[in-house]
Amino acid sequence: MTQTLTLSKVTKTYQGVTALDEVSLRVSPGERVALLGHNGAGKSTMMKIILGLIPFDHGKVEVAAAAPGSAAARARVAYLPENAAFHPALTGEEQIGFYLRLRGRPASEAAGLLERVGLGSAARRRIGTYSKGMRQRVGLAQTLIGAPDLLVLDEPTSGLDPVSRRDFYALLDGLASDGAAILLSSHALTEVEARTDRIVILAKGRVVAEGTLADLRRQAALPLQVQVTPAVDKAGAVLAALPGATAAGRQVVLSCAQDDKLPLLARIAALNGAVADVDIQPPSLEDIYSHFSRRDGQ
Repeated sequence: MTQTLTLSKVTKTYQGVTALDEVSLRVSPGERVALLGHNGAGKSTMMKIILGLIPFDHGKVEVAAAAPGSAAARARVAYLPENAAFHPALTGEEQIGFYLRLRGRPASEAAGLLERVGLGSAARRRIGTYSKGMRQRVGLAQTLIGAPDLLVLDEPTSGLDPVSRRDFYALLDGLASDGAAILLSSHALTEVEARTDRIVILAKGRVVAEGTLADLRRQAALPLQVQVTPAVDKAGAVLAALPGATAAGRQVVLSCAQDDKLPLLARIAALNGAVADVDIQPPSLEDIYSHFSRRDGQ
């Protein structure tokens, strides 16, 4: 499959400080990739290189089969910064109409774009009256101009309420289904855990982990947490039968390695009527992210 975005062993230094160290990354059409990392990990540097805003020292970058920053690449890429700024005296419709004309498209498309991001009823209000979440949606509307092949989104749900965040990711799902490649940076780990196809973790300018959530769980090899709900008056029997377990209220809790999960479940099932319920909690993306960050000295 032709990649919409390709970085191959990209290195970038600032006055002797390495911001990116032989970073490689690919994003395919229709793929949603989350870019995670602490402040200073290299996320912003990577995005600036992709957008053609700064040069890189070594490696290779292709954006929609073109050089980053070239006219061909800019025509196929859209960017949404964390804090989008717009003229407060313009209405949402006027602002998007301005961006449309810059891209050589009719300003009449503005109303439809604002409707897609949930601002149809506020299209003719001045942006100075918008909340931060509404301004963020104006920014999202401008990224949709021209049906770009690649969307680069920096903390795109910043300032959005839970319902707006859900609607935002539903919109991204639709764009990905239509073939758009999406690279987004976010600190909202619970969101990207459920709504992205692949996760890339940066630390000190290097890719320290990459893959689906299932891939990262295997790489991290963190223990699972198993919560057993004993039947009435059976907590003591369950605790005695499961070495290493502890009581937590009405629950009996224990951890186990991934490879030990099935044997442990077999032991729990053998308790028959002593067990009312079992719940298995795999490590969350937050657990995995913390693991790789600590491992690499962040």
